[in-house]
Amino acid sequence: MIVFSFRQWLNRVLFIVLFVILLIVAVGGYRWLLGVVSPIHPHKEPRGAAVKVFVTDPASPDGNKTLDRLRWFYWYGE
Repeated sequence: MIVFSFRQWLNRVLFIVLFVILLIVAVGGYRWLLGVVSPIHPHKEPRGAAVKVFVTDPASPDGNKTLDRLRWFYWYGE
């Protein structure tokens, strides 16, 4: 004979419902906090008189000195 405890199942369902509600509140609060803290949207198109600037990197040193190549690597990351 299986004993079915209605009160125990009701407590489990209540726990799951309460957990889901608190999870939704926490996620919504986190999203709201991110919206308040982040100053601008990173992919938003700039407003105003924006000018696109293109600067080429200077040519790498032609010398075969190891020190020059190392400085170049640390300065430009290439």
